[in-house]
Amino acid sequence: MTAAVHLSRDEARRIAVRAAVLDGSAELDSLHAVVGALAMVRVELTNIVMPAADHVLYARLGEAVRPGDAERALASGQVWERTWMLRPLSHLPLFTAGFRTWLDRSGARGWVEANAEFRQSILDRIADLGPLTSADIPDEAVAPWPSTGWTNNRNVTQMLEFLHGAGELAVVGRAGRLRVWDLAANVLPPAAEVPRDEAVRVRSEHLLAACGIMRDSIAVSPQELHGVVRVGEPATIEGAPGRWRVDPAQLDRPFLGRTALLSPFDRLMTDKQRQLRLFDFDYGIEMYKPEKQRRRGAIALPILHGERLVGSVDARADHRAGTLTVRGLTEDEPFSADVRDAVETELHALARWLRLDLTITRKGAPS
Repeated sequence: MTAAVHLSRDEARRIAVRAAVLDGSAELDSLHAVVGALAMVRVELTNIVMPAADHVLYARLGEAVRPGDAERALASGQVWERTWMLRPLSHLPLFTAGFRTWLDRSGARGWVEANAEFRQSILDRIADLGPLTSADIPDEAVAPWPSTGWTNNRNVTQMLEFLHGAGELAVVGRAGRLRVWDLAANVLPPAAEVPRDEAVRVRSEHLLAACGIMRDSIAVSPQELHGVVRVGEPATIEGAPGRWRVDPAQLDRPFLGRTALLSPFDRLMTDKQRQLRLFDFDYGIEMYKPEKQRRRGAIALPILHGERLVGSVDARADHRAGTLTVRGLTEDEPFSADVRDAVETELHALARWLRLDLTITRKGAPS
């Protein structure tokens, strides 16, 4: 049995921040390099400040990217999307074996087969007319999708989802909030198939490399890998309960801290329990709470300073008004003057990048 690596809390935090390409020593210079290093970049269209994929890229590349670059990369076939994640094309062979079993694993094969003509009609329509959204496709299901939840009788969107999961359709962009679908054969390059067990192991390695250190009892990403293929090395973290796995490539590497305003959907924010145990950072998205019950704000931006998550900014972008408004600042511990200055610098830089004027409306936020 391999002896566990023993880490201090600060060492483990630095590993996590560095693996997420958020320390100042990172030398990635392109969207493709970032997507590859992170294994996947979340697509989340909630636009209180900006879409998540844009924010993830900006936090690492700054002025080297522009708003909308993530969607443009998807539309031009530079990356591909699966389960609301942008992924490098080089990872496609790791998913092809799973396409064939998707309908069984999702419990949808019987419904799809009962609606075989509906399925074929969608494929034929897209082949004839080109990429379409769900609004462009009539509901021709003979058996409605059975659900007591929000998907009940949403036959078109469910069939599109299942055809996507089975590798027959690909997302090529968005029209508003609707995904635009094309035949996967028109979009994705031919990919040699990696056997599924090997593919799961390699994907686990990619995820551990992107996280640096992770709890070894859960999937790193919701809906991504349920359970863990034990890659990397076992680790213990002083003051952080539980068993951990660490990427050995991240050990004994230099760390150069920086300050960054993160997306709530950033790689560093993947696992709430990791945030609590490793960073002592109690954070959650509060947009569905009544405003008076919100502690940080609807979708506050976590603040990274060095190897610590030190607070959050409640901000909102209004492109019509041309403003990025800061409505509050949460300091998990009182900020020093240096931290406040660094946060203020980052807010001004973010506003410039969004081409908005920065305004402050609440006492206590940086000026």
